[in-house]
Amino acid sequence: MANFAKPENALKRAEELINVGQKQDALQSLHDLITSKRYRAWQKPLEKIMFKYVELCVDLRKGRFAKDGLIQYRIICQQVNVSSLEEVIKHFMHLSTEKAEQARTQAQALEEALDVDDLEADKRPEDLMLSYVSGEKGRDRSDREVVTPWFKFLWETYRTVLEILRNNSKLEALYAMTAHRAFQFCKQYKRTTEFRRLCEIIRNHLANLNKYRDQRDRPDLTAPESLQLYLDTRFEQLKIATELELWQEAFRSVEDIHGLMCMVKKTPKPSLMVVYYAKLTEIFWISASHLNHAYAWFKLFSLQKSFNRNLSQKDLQLIASSVVLAALSVSPYDQTRAASHAEIENEKERNWRMANLIGFNLDLKIDRGDVLSRSALLSELVAKGVLSCATQEVKDLFHLLEHEFLPLDLAVKIQPLLTRISKFGGKLASASSVPEVQLSQYVPALEKLGTLRLLQQVSRVYQSMKIDHLSRMIPFSDFSVVEKIYVDAVKHNFIAMKVDHMKGVMMFGNMGLESDGLKDHLTNFAESLNKTRAMVYPPPERASRLGEILPSLAETVEREHRRLLARKSIIERRKEEQERQLLEMEREEESRRLMQQKITEEAEAKRLATESELRKKQRLMKEIEEKELEEAQQLLQDVSKKKKGKKPLLDGEKVTKQTLLDMAVHEQIKEREEREKKLTKLSKTMDHLERAKREESAPLIEAAYQQRLLEESVLHEREQQLEIELSQQRHEGDLKEKNRLVRMLGNKTIFQERVVHRRQAEFERRRAEREEQISRMIQARKLEREAMRKKIFYVRSEEERLKKLQEEEEARKHEEAERRRREEAERKAKLDEIAEKQRQRERELDEKAERQKRELLARPGIEPRPIEPVVPAPAAPIAVAAPAPGKYVPRHLRQAAPAAEPRGIRPDDRPTLSNDRWRSDRSDERRPPAFGAGSKPTWSSSRPR
Repeated sequence: MANFAKPENALKRAEELINVGQKQDALQSLHDLITSKRYRAWQKPLEKIMFKYVELCVDLRKGRFAKDGLIQYRIICQQVNVSSLEEVIKHFMHLSTEKAEQARTQAQALEEALDVDDLEADKRPEDLMLSYVSGEKGRDRSDREVVTPWFKFLWETYRTVLEILRNNSKLEALYAMTAHRAFQFCKQYKRTTEFRRLCEIIRNHLANLNKYRDQRDRPDLTAPESLQLYLDTRFEQLKIATELELWQEAFRSVEDIHGLMCMVKKTPKPSLMVVYYAKLTEIFWISASHLNHAYAWFKLFSLQKSFNRNLSQKDLQLIASSVVLAALSVSPYDQTRAASHAEIENEKERNWRMANLIGFNLDLKIDRGDVLSRSALLSELVAKGVLSCATQEVKDLFHLLEHEFLPLDLAVKIQPLLTRISKFGGKLASASSVPEVQLSQYVPALEKLGTLRLLQQVSRVYQSMKIDHLSRMIPFSDFSVVEKIYVDAVKHNFIAMKVDHMKGVMMFGNMGLESDGLKDHLTNFAESLNKTRAMVYPPPERASRLGEILPSLAETVEREHRRLLARKSIIERRKEEQERQLLEMEREEESRRLMQQKITEEAEAKRLATESELRKKQRLMKEIEEKELEEAQQLLQDVSKKKKGKKPLLDGEKVTKQTLLDMAVHEQIKEREEREKKLTKLSKTMDHLERAKREESAPLIEAAYQQRLLEESVLHEREQQLEIELSQQRHEGDLKEKNRLVRMLGNKTIFQERVVHRRQAEFERRRAEREEQISRMIQARKLEREAMRKKIFYVRSEEERLKKLQEEEEARKHEEAERRRREEAERKAKLDEIAEKQRQRERELDEKAERQKRELLARPGIEPRPIEPVVPAPAAPIAVAAPAPGKYVPRHLRQAAPAAEPRGIRPDDRPTLSNDRWRSDRSDERRPPAFGAGSKPTWSSSRPR
């Protein structure tokens, strides 16, 4: 890393390296300067360096270097000059975009040049072989080789800039502009995968912004400018997602916008909300959520009518017609009626989310059908005048489907209305944010609704009907479509009917033993009869039996209480038993599941290993085939070049490497044979020609030879005579020069002798000095060698002496350690023997004391006294073994040494206390305690005085 006194020097050095073609070294030098801790204060030359730095990064496609440099430059100029960072980033994005466009233009020009290479030839052999081998067109190859690397770099540029500018309040506008350019990039080149990643990146940035709210320079979403920038970015994201038909990303974008609105508790501008609801209508229609689609259209109609002053009557009529038709397209029955409880809860949760997105705040505890439903929406459309704004055809259709009862003519009357409605639509002139409205998209749903209404009305009038007659009543649908419609309606209890295909009859109404309607009628009739009988024959008033009940009330309550407690215990036992059985079943199920999961994982692992091995083999085979095809391609190119435009033998067929090799060998053999024939013929021709030439030129050569001899003889005589004359002249001149120089011969001899004598004296002097110097050097080297030998001898001797002393010291220490180990082992053996004897002695004394106690207790008239416990004396310190003769003993061990036992004394030779000594004096019975080596025995009285 080079240290520059000034940043300008680094810039000059980088330009010099660029001029000689070393751009990588120039980039590295600028990178070292930018990341150096020496230049952490912003100055104007750093901006020029950053411009040059990003140019080099773009030329070399070094995205990682660009990111590191921009992060360091952001740290430098964050608090001083943020506009400089903005200019550098704009320049960086401009260069990346320009390079990508240049690559795209170059690829197009290359493709065009390849297309018009030869107007007369169909295809070249090289192009045929490339198409057979690679299976792709020239444009695809040029895009992969030229355009794709620059597009990757441009995408990396957008990601880098967004990462650098995130959560920066001073560069919010640049962040929004970068996001918009990235969206346009994905839209222009249909980059769906990159668009998903871009949406996820922006979503994560907003999440981190909310997570770290106390971060420095954090954008404030409550500010109107910041909120507007973030909303514009999200709405642009929503637009691009719908244009790319990424409906899941579009729905996530809608949720992002709604979450942003809930976060700041502010509603965006009406123009943005129009876009919001317009995109919601598209998303809900694609997802077949017709109820939410109708509510989104209703919100859109309300916004357009309230805030769009330029809305024309025609556009308003078209929007109102869309709202009414969207509401009519909703299914008239609830499709979650027969679902499970979990599915119903999930549906309620989903509908609650959809209602919040549309703008209706619902309570989860309230049933969805009470607020968001088809009937409520239609009532609200009529109440708020939306139906009155629609076209006359839509009004008539609404009246027929919702209010009229025409079992036989309903389908016939709504068919012309649907035909006219399908022709309405187009782009709204006064509502640019609303997409193109086409009412024809609602025709299939309206036909289904018309079929359902007809079947419903027919089921109320008729009990049975021929299938052929019903098919004629519904002209706009086949019976197969009608059959699917009524099967779904019967499944969700909207219509009660059956079909007998053998008889070709449809039967309406519930065919069971007791229908719901009959059951209700009989119940109501029974209740009415009971009321009538009670009015005609009122029950007589009975006397109060309170007096009879009171005496046995307590007993009844107690008995009932015991019965309830017994029933409760039985229920609890049953619950516990049931829970235990469920727990066992769950445990068994879990074990089976784990075993099955283990088996599945093992099978999956084996499958993955097999697939990996298979892929590896396929990859190797593919590489071998590609290599062979490349060789075949090169061989075909060589053959085509040698043929110079000739048509190959296997034109239009799949050419293999073996075929090309056979062709090449055949061509080589053929060319060699032709070449040999030509050479043979040429050699014969040359032989005849040469023989004829020589026969014709032989007499001419002889005549020329004779003429040349004559000319050369004359020339030789003339040159010889001239040489003689010149020799005589040179001899005469030499004689004259000799006579002139003879006069100086004596002076020359004297000068020569003087010079030789002087040089001889100088040589003798220098030789003597040389010999003296050599002798001195030899003497000095002898002295030096002698001193070195003495020094080496001294060092070696000292090392040997120290080594010998060290070995002796180690031997002495080893011997001393061995001696100490032996003495320690002997001392431990002696101490163990003494302790064993002491324990034996104590046992004997204990037995003696016990025996004396029994004797004393056996004598009459003697009161027994308690035996005082024997207090053992503290153990004396372990005696140190006596030192061996001739060894050094420290001073602190000299006094303890005599107390130790002399070496060589056997355990049997130690003095012991005999039992006779204790028996000799009966008046003073004493008991020795346990004592160690070197300690004196102590006694305590064990006999009463």
